[in-house]
Amino acid sequence: MSHIAVIGGGPAGLRAAEVAAAGGARVTLYDAKPSVGRKFLVAGRGGLNLTKDEPRALFASRYADPARWSALLADFDTAALRAWADGLGVETFVASTGRVYPRALKAAPLLRRWVQRLRAGGVQFSVRHRWTGLRAGARWQLDFAGPEDTLVTDEADAVILALGGGSWPETGSDGAWTAILEKLGVAIAPLAPANCGWECAWSAAVRACAGQPLKNIAARAGESAVAGELLITEYGLEGGALYQLGRALRAMPEPRIVIDFKPTQDAGQLAQKMSGVTRDFLETARQRWRLSAGAHAILAERAPEVSGIGPLVALVKSFPLALTRPRPIAEAISSAGGVRWSALDDHLMLRQLPGVFVAGEMIDWEAPTGGYLITGCLATGTLAGRGALGMTNGEG
Repeated sequence: MSHIAVIGGGPAGLRAAEVAAAGGARVTLYDAKPSVGRKFLVAGRGGLNLTKDEPRALFASRYADPARWSALLADFDTAALRAWADGLGVETFVASTGRVYPRALKAAPLLRRWVQRLRAGGVQFSVRHRWTGLRAGARWQLDFAGPEDTLVTDEADAVILALGGGSWPETGSDGAWTAILEKLGVAIAPLAPANCGWECAWSAAVRACAGQPLKNIAARAGESAVAGELLITEYGLEGGALYQLGRALRAMPEPRIVIDFKPTQDAGQLAQKMSGVTRDFLETARQRWRLSAGAHAILAERAPEVSGIGPLVALVKSFPLALTRPRPIAEAISSAGGVRWSALDDHLMLRQLPGVFVAGEMIDWEAPTGGYLITGCLATGTLAGRGALGMTNGEG
């Protein structure tokens, strides 16, 4: 019986182990922490948004390379994910937003049943094992720092790396694996924060609005435009609309967004509501346009420039905001960068290291929040598990 080692106990690693064990391999799953699924549990704090109920083509378009992701999702899309959860006895439902959640709105019950099924399927768990390297031989030689810093070695016919990116390092995804793989000649894009807040120079008046949302806005960065919400923070902005613009912002030498505070009304409609106003333009607009306190405070930053209704309308419809930098990667929901696609074959095996596969956030991809991250991890875990199984069975 072939032995497949899975390193990393997040959703990608757990899914890869599940696929490999179901295919008849002997599977050992290693994780540096005392228990698996820690980042998965963090995701559960928001109810555990597993995926989104939308056509596969639209779903794939949320990623940077839709054609690639359409293929990756072919064997594990939204419908397959919901069927998988149902197989664990976890009922899911579709919210009004299209997002899919477990009925219990918790990650722990699903994770507990998942681990139970893996154990029943023969998967062996070796926790408190931090991966430190691997060496080629007749079989892959694996090195770990084990409990109490003991040196542990093992060997496997195939290896699946699912160590996560660089966000939430306290859960185990600290990005330390990049140095190991770079020494082995694997091409890696630097890890960077994704789905994160951005800093900007607020006045004291805007900082006093920290925690207030900017609802029903539209924002753009370069050629990328989205609708959604933002959240004012003491350091700048957070929110889904900003997360979707992260890739475009990182590509800008001087990052900035342009906010439309009233995207459902055109300039003419806004001007009509201000008919007859000759002074106190912003204060009047606050009432007639129903501006939130946060939007009013941000617009007030430029109030001295507003000399009439026309300039105010233009400012509300197209407010430029310079951003200084993203928040640290440790605070980000996810990370961009990682093992480049060019370093992987169609089964997610490293070309430099035949028999070593990669899954999850270790790969250089990113997606917005909304179920795309977990689905992406499970889909790549599925493919890597099948790839490793096929290789050890002499199929590839």
